[in-house]
Amino acid sequence: MVSRHGCSRSNMPHLAQPTAGQTVSGGQLASYLKSALSIAPRNVLLFLQDKLSMEDFTMYGGVFGNKQDSAFLNVESALQTSSNPLVLPALDWSASHSILELLQGELGIPAVQIDPSTLKEIKLNTAQPSLLAVHLPYTAGDQTKELLLKNDAIIGEVLNMFKSQDVPYTAVYTGLKPSRVIEDTPVMAGHSVGRSLLQALPESTVKPPLVINNTVGQPCILLWADTLLATYSGNQVDLARDIFNGSADTAGSVCNNTLSRLVLNYKNVLNLRSLRLIFSMRKIFFPVSARDWSVMEQVVLEYDGQRAIFNASSGIYSPAEYSFHCQSVSSAQSPLLVPRSATDNATMWTLSFTDFQIQGFNVTGEEFSYASDCAGFFTPGIWMGLLTSLLMVFILSYGLHMIMQLRTMDRFDDPKGPAISVPQSE
Repeated sequence: MVSRHGCSRSNMPHLAQPTAGQTVSGGQLASYLKSALSIAPRNVLLFLQDKLSMEDFTMYGGVFGNKQDSAFLNVESALQTSSNPLVLPALDWSASHSILELLQGELGIPAVQIDPSTLKEIKLNTAQPSLLAVHLPYTAGDQTKELLLKNDAIIGEVLNMFKSQDVPYTAVYTGLKPSRVIEDTPVMAGHSVGRSLLQALPESTVKPPLVINNTVGQPCILLWADTLLATYSGNQVDLARDIFNGSADTAGSVCNNTLSRLVLNYKNVLNLRSLRLIFSMRKIFFPVSARDWSVMEQVVLEYDGQRAIFNASSGIYSPAEYSFHCQSVSSAQSPLLVPRSATDNATMWTLSFTDFQIQGFNVTGEEFSYASDCAGFFTPGIWMGLLTSLLMVFILSYGLHMIMQLRTMDRFDDPKGPAISVPQSE
């Protein structure tokens, strides 16, 4: 994700600019915002545009603010008057989607969505922090510059309103998605090879995992699944449907160096008042392999005062520094989830997880480590290849052995001499 942030009318702390080509992750963005808001004014303006890229400033912006036909006159002016503006050229798309939540968490107040048409009615209280969010549209095409000019005018109006009320502020300008991207063009007959600039970025199908933070705010558990299907009393629900959009209730989750417990809380599903899906993982040292392993001990369902426990340690495990991945985790076909006993409530449930990946230890960021897959090394295809190769080697060896056993004649008949007599015993 390509974004641009600006702060003005504040003694911003000096923050190190990211290196060229670096994509700022959600954790890094949170660190930047925390450092900035620790000193800067806590009256925050968030201008959230549908799409925005650095290439928009290249195409439609002025040179150091001196170009009168620039579409970003107010933005450039705000950057020039700010003491230490911070520009992040590239943001991970998940980070840009979560910036509103990050600001709300840092300020401890909810955001107020404002309409530019009602600016004159807004009265600010400088004694308390505030978070105002302004949504700005974006349309690619011939009307892009005209729309950016309108957005820049809105930004100017809001900033002037703050100036007129003599309220110090911190302003952030970013986009939810990139509007441009640099791509390599393929080699085609009759066409030159080069860089294709300003291409539309296709919608990404890769979604960020669910991230659980520890007590110091660092990621400690990651989870991803296409589906988390749970079937009970003939009813089925996908528990993964709403947990990756930032609305997951993970109250009760804990993690430390030896134990990780991921809890997903639901209400009013499967005709149940409440439901908790719990993944319990433990780090265990195995002397045989001389390394630590992450073992999924149990998958537990707690619902309306009852519990259903599946044992998972026999199939869901990986080296502690890796994540675990499996295309299909099920309690039915080739089960990796087995009810704890024949009388356990788990026998009334059927679980089926698709494209399931989880990591509970040695998490270093918001991306999974190398995945240890549940598919064994010797797949059916590999076994067929090995057996076929062994059969061919056997046939070749047998043929060579038969050739080596052939015996040629060592005596020949001379027509001028006596006939050769070959005893039958020989």
